[in-house]
Amino acid sequence: MSKFSVRAGVAGDVAAVIGLQRATAEAPHWSDAEYAAAIGCGEGYVRRRLFVAEADGAVIGFAVGKLAGDLAELESVAVDLRMRRGGIGRALCEAVIAWCRGERAASVDLEVRAASGGAIGLYRGLGFAPVGRRQAYYSGPADDAVLMRLDLFESA
Repeated sequence: MSKFSVRAGVAGDVAAVIGLQRATAEAPHWSDAEYAAAIGCGEGYVRRRLFVAEADGAVIGFAVGKLAGDLAELESVAVDLRMRRGGIGRALCEAVIAWCRGERAASVDLEVRAASGGAIGLYRGLGFAPVGRRQAYYSGPADDAVLMRLDLFESA
């Protein structure tokens, strides 16, 4: 695989992000407007930030972080199926975590399918710990959600 880089998303990335999320069954399927709203992070109490990974000029992954006051959430991470297991997902998560830390969030939360062992392993490797479970949270296929949290003060 060629080298990749991670950067904040720009308006020109939205079409590629939409294409990638449509090709990724486990990614949340948001509208173009929702991804566009995550560009530039915005002002106010609730803010989102889109990060993209690219290689050879193509978007190969993305992540979205959300802040509400001092609480943060890693809302979405998706990597092109052909590019997985190469550190892209980890780099995207690290970008979201760094943004949240820079915005003085106390912690970062996420939810992940219980059957997604690889993703759970990635999140544990980043310092996230399970803090709860939502029974039958996902559909198509049905699955529980594992709730995980990274305390940013302890992980600094």
